[in-house]
Amino acid sequence: MTDPNGRKHRTATRVVEAGRRRQWTSVPDLAGGVVNPPVWRASTHLYENCAALKEAAATSNEDGRFFYGRRGAPTQWALADALTGLEEGAFGTMLYPSGVAAITGAYLAVCRPGERLLIADNSYDPSRSIGTGLMASYGVKAEFFDPLDVEGFRRLCAQDGKIGAVLLEAPGSLTMEVCDVPALAATAKEAGAWVLIDNTWAGPTGFSALAHGCDGVITALTKHVGGHSDLMMGSVSGTERLYHRLRRTAQQLGHVVSPDDAALALRGLRTLDLRLRQESASALAVARWLRGRPEVAAVLCPMLEGAPGHDLWKRDFTGGCGLFTFVLKGRDAAARARLIDALRLFGIGYSWGGFESLALPIDPGSCRSVRDWPPRGGWGGPDGGGLDGSDRFAVRLSIGLEDPADLIADLDHGFAAMENGG
Repeated sequence: MTDPNGRKHRTATRVVEAGRRRQWTSVPDLAGGVVNPPVWRASTHLYENCAALKEAAATSNEDGRFFYGRRGAPTQWALADALTGLEEGAFGTMLYPSGVAAITGAYLAVCRPGERLLIADNSYDPSRSIGTGLMASYGVKAEFFDPLDVEGFRRLCAQDGKIGAVLLEAPGSLTMEVCDVPALAATAKEAGAWVLIDNTWAGPTGFSALAHGCDGVITALTKHVGGHSDLMMGSVSGTERLYHRLRRTAQQLGHVVSPDDAALALRGLRTLDLRLRQESASALAVARWLRGRPEVAAVLCPMLEGAPGHDLWKRDFTGGCGLFTFVLKGRDAAARARLIDALRLFGIGYSWGGFESLALPIDPGSCRSVRDWPPRGGWGGPDGGGLDGSDRFAVRLSIGLEDPADLIADLDHGFAAMENGG
């Protein structure tokens, strides 16, 4: 996607133009066309004659060729094409019926029995449980590592046993650690491993994962791309070498997304850059306000100046989103529940990345194997103060499109309710 002078279009332009090829938005031999790819609902694809049927079975397996509904049609092809175009360095994109299906599909595509699967310890809990559950049943050994300990990771990679894949998540979707992706990816590749990353937090507009050394980028399209909390979908974009393995595995598993959901994802994609910029600005306003509250021990938001991981975020990322976490100081689970229950503009629920704000109580220690929660040695920096054993009750916020002043007022009311007993 370039302008008449050959210059690469900027992000806001690319999300508008991506996936709108003429073959997705027009009819052959008919003048004109439409803005959005139509919704093609089809299980059966038809052929002109037996010779065409035979030719289709013998030709290459790729998007843009009718075959059977399980391989998609123009609506799904347009979405995959759009995501590939946004992911710098990607050869192709596979779509999955959920983000968890995308994680599973990526693992199964690259890991073989007897191999090791190294998973960052701050990863999404299903990423962990798939590794220790389903993948273990296939003879793959899941091991967890501290993503902030680059030298420790190097030592882990040097241990006996072939590494099938390494999964990174930057930042971690609960505690927001930002790892050194290029350094970890380089080490993993030296060990002969595939490098996968869950890049749902920043997405392709905020972090170019393949350009930073990864082979495959996992995205829960349920979140920001959908943007309206009304669809479930995932994707993996990858290099040519990885993409063909992803495609073969996904087709053998029967993974397919509905054309209606693909159309919703394409609609959400058009406003992705605008929404993420607004959510990021609002999240920073809320995070800065929370940092000044006496009830808060730490604000874990990589975009926030002086917060843990900010330097790496500033070095490698070009954007962020509205998801971050804060930790209460000296309060217990009951106090946290009083705060959240008193909120009126924040819904209580899983997921994130929609237009509405959410608040969720989280206890990361329950899904950690290597990294301590709370972190050993305290929070440190401008977010901190001393750490005692009670500074572990955290709240994850997903900041939506409401006015940040209203969200701050709602949180202020929540803190008052927490202190006053509800």
